[in-house]
Amino acid sequence: MPTLLVGIAVIVAVALVRRRWWQGVAAIGIVIGTIGSKELARLVLPRPDLVDAGVSLTEASFPSGHVAVPAGLVLGATLIASPRLRPYVTTVGVLWLAVTAGAVQATYHHRPSDVLGSTLLACACYALATRFPRTADAPGAARHPRVLSAVALSLAAAGALVAGARDDSVTQSLVFAAAAFLCAGLFWLTTAAASPACRPPAWA
Repeated sequence: MPTLLVGIAVIVAVALVRRRWWQGVAAIGIVIGTIGSKELARLVLPRPDLVDAGVSLTEASFPSGHVAVPAGLVLGATLIASPRLRPYVTTVGVLWLAVTAGAVQATYHHRPSDVLGSTLLACACYALATRFPRTADAPGAARHPRVLSAVALSLAAAGALVAGARDDSVTQSLVFAAAAFLCAGLFWLTTAAASPACRPPAWA
């Protein structure tokens, strides 16, 4: 909760400084939409009642709140960042998301499906927000440089491997790292793919 509140405050502050009212509203909408849909999904999609199963297998953990917070916040921050800084904000977000997704799996707080579910929710909210023409700058300046894409995804892969590692199982470690890296890849591709749709209208 402290991370969420501080992140929202930063988004609001940046939106006010840049005077990007529509972007600020859309960015907050991404955060609220991600967290809200996560909570709703956990209420309506309970875990199955497995016979003689432990709490770790029966509690409602889909989707992951640990992953929903960084995913929603960074996608919101990406939306309000200037076109020049946007790829670098996304790079930081990709690394944060990969490390978080790997860590919550390695500590058995969440399963691969949980982290992927939260990432997809956040990406869906971002894609929806960028459909509105007033919510972003011109698309040409917002695209990710190819070199930066390679650097960002390499950092995400390294972070996922380290955060998802366990001493007792190489196989589980690789599965956790793969799921975390897939989250980072979806995150990066969503921001790159959404940029061309963000052209302001001719009358703006």
